[in-house]
Amino acid sequence: MGLQIGIDVSKHQLDWAGSQDETVRHVRNDRRSVGQLVRRLAGLAPERIIVESTGGYERLVVDRLAEAGLPVVVVNPYRVRRLGEGLGILAKTDPIDAHLLALYGEHVRPTIRPIPQGETRKLADLVARRRQLIAMIVAEKSRLDTAPRHVRSDVAGVVKHLENRIARLDRRIDAALAADPERAELFELLQSVPGVGPSVARTLVVDLPELGHLDRREIASLVGVAPFAKDSGLKRGQRKVRGGRASVRTALYLAAMSASRFNPVLRELYERLRKAGKAPKLAFIAVARKMLTMLNAIARERTFWEPNT
Repeated sequence: MGLQIGIDVSKHQLDWAGSQDETVRHVRNDRRSVGQLVRRLAGLAPERIIVESTGGYERLVVDRLAEAGLPVVVVNPYRVRRLGEGLGILAKTDPIDAHLLALYGEHVRPTIRPIPQGETRKLADLVARRRQLIAMIVAEKSRLDTAPRHVRSDVAGVVKHLENRIARLDRRIDAALAADPERAELFELLQSVPGVGPSVARTLVVDLPELGHLDRREIASLVGVAPFAKDSGLKRGQRKVRGGRASVRTALYLAAMSASRFNPVLRELYERLRKAGKAPKLAFIAVARKMLTMLNAIARERTFWEPNT
């Protein structure tokens, strides 16, 4: 088994450790120190470098590792902590977390996926910012319902300003997509599916680069719309979806709600599930999963949607 490196990230410091020794080393989380770390890790030729997602502080080291062609994987800290609990590691310090990340690489061996770089990263940043602004609009509109009359105009003004900012972001995102022929083509193909609008297509193109490169089960699991079993002995628990990429799953769910009305194939599926007694939310998830299968095939075959194929 190859060398696994775990890097625990904080705002000012990186703690890193290998799976084959007990030593924990520390470097500052700045450009110069990270550059030195990348060169040192390149000389070690690790099989994986495991980094926790920390809300942005990991971006510098992850970008530099990816640019150097090193096998870096960004993982969910919740999963790493659960592994630690299973191994009896209950204490939490930066050196312990660095070792635990290396152990996670050794035991779980997470899939190494490409890290967005260059224009792809810029696009992802713009789409992420758009989601943030939408969340702010939702928050402001919820306040508008209960706001006193003398502050409603101020809340409405904030909403209008945020909507203008989103419109600007949409133009920047669409211009960036149009500048890339491959992405531009995919953006157009995805919108040929009734229920998939520009917003959903942007999210899929930017946040799901694996679309068209995995089979239907793999892509459903990656997005988080595949139901997981919860059985034990004679008990048969309700199947539920979990995990996956929240941004893509949310976009697909909203698209499924629209497609259940306007897409003839998916409307039939939704109505059949509802007549069978399935709850609306469960039926929408099933529609989202079916839609993802269609979109995956469209991205793979590079063809427009046809209801009869």
